[in-house]
Amino acid sequence: MFIDTHCHLELLKDIPKAINNAKKAGVEIIVYNSVNLKTMKLALELGEKYNEVKVALGIDPIEMLKLTEDEIKEDINFIRKNKDKIIAIGEVGIDLKESSEFEKQKKNFSRFINLASELNIPLIVHSRKAEEKVIEILEKENCKKVMMHCFNGNFKLIKRIIENNWILSIPTNVTNSEHFQKIIEIVPIKNLLCETDSPFLHPIKGAFPNEPANVIESYKMISKIKKISLKETEEKIQNNFIIFYKNCRSNA
Repeated sequence: MFIDTHCHLELLKDIPKAINNAKKAGVEIIVYNSVNLKTMKLALELGEKYNEVKVALGIDPIEMLKLTEDEIKEDINFIRKNKDKIIAIGEVGIDLKESSEFEKQKKNFSRFINLASELNIPLIVHSRKAEEKVIEILEKENCKKVMMHCFNGNFKLIKRIIENNWILSIPTNVTNSEHFQKIIEIVPIKNLLCETDSPFLHPIKGAFPNEPANVIESYKMISKIKKISLKETEEKIQNNFIIFYKNCRSNA
């Protein structure tokens, strides 16, 4: 099976059609990452409705900055109450492109690190313009189950990710991104998963919207660069997904 480990279905115009297109393309798992309370609720609804949809609950770092302390506590308790319906905490992290307010973002990120540890599930991490700071925080917290979503940091940082045995997800814009092609080249395949970040990062430059069905383009590029068959790539990525979520609260 093909697996899209990171997408935002709420931003697609026709969600049922997008899920059906994915099924037709052989994509059997779609991990929906929420960004706020509204999308957390939608993710749970879609997870109940579609076998293909697996749920990661979390709040985007910029969305977190909009919340009061009471709202943050309520949202974290919402995740805790739905712990048996989710496979990861995501997407969470730090974004210094959209906001320079580092200390508050760091505090909020730490809340989710603690929650993931409490629930024994992985973290799906956003680290835009904050890649080194995020890695330092994760290392200090001794985090083990981490997926770095759409990681744009330098290759010294990528080496640290490999040393920590974390996962890097390869987005579908790898078709025209030398950075992500180089990641495939240097990172062991056991540390790779594939994502679309739908509706963003379309494999055709400038095209929009992206869909989970397009995740196969990431697989094709891994196959090409690693010089293994598409079938073997598919099997290895599936095995990585199973290992990554092993012993977690999930029937994925």
